[in-house]
Amino acid sequence: MSQALASLPPRVPPPGLTSALRTVALRERQRRISRRTLRQICADWSDRIRLGAANFMRPMMLPVAGGVFSAIVLFSMWLVPTYPVHAAAGSFDIPIMLTVATDPMLASAPLGLGDADVVVEDSVDNQGHMVDYKVLSGESSLKDSSFKRRLENSLLFTVFAPATSFGHRTSGKVRIPFITSSSIIVKG
Repeated sequence: MSQALASLPPRVPPPGLTSALRTVALRERQRRISRRTLRQICADWSDRIRLGAANFMRPMMLPVAGGVFSAIVLFSMWLVPTYPVHAAAGSFDIPIMLTVATDPMLASAPLGLGDADVVVEDSVDNQGHMVDYKVLSGESSLKDSSFKRRLENSLLFTVFAPATSFGHRTSGKVRIPFITSSSIIVKG
């Protein structure tokens, strides 16, 4: 079969085929140009620019990123030790913690309540006055009305130093033990 195909005479294109194909191609090109809109032109330009940018940027992206990163690292290594930190002349800068807060404290308290053991948690306002109280232990002693009145009078006349937060007075809570025995109180 291959010998039979090889023995066939070669096919020669007709003499006007090349010029006819060129003429058809030219007419098609002219037709496409005449029907081309502004939108098609912009899309064509956009595709060309996008392709050119991708071909230009891809090989350069890694070296540029490495250069920028190393420049930032080297600049920060130089800047931090050489950055001048000077205090104003004649000023005494006292470092403080940002979360400075104190609890309310007893400034003065009346004497004991007798032979009962009671632990009270007082709520103190920003002026150092008692607002409310809660008995934490020794509730059985509160059944006696005279003891309860003495406890409330004692708490009423107790003077507190108010709690502070960032140097400003604020409300807070404080525990006050009224203990006559030798028991141990653990804060918790």
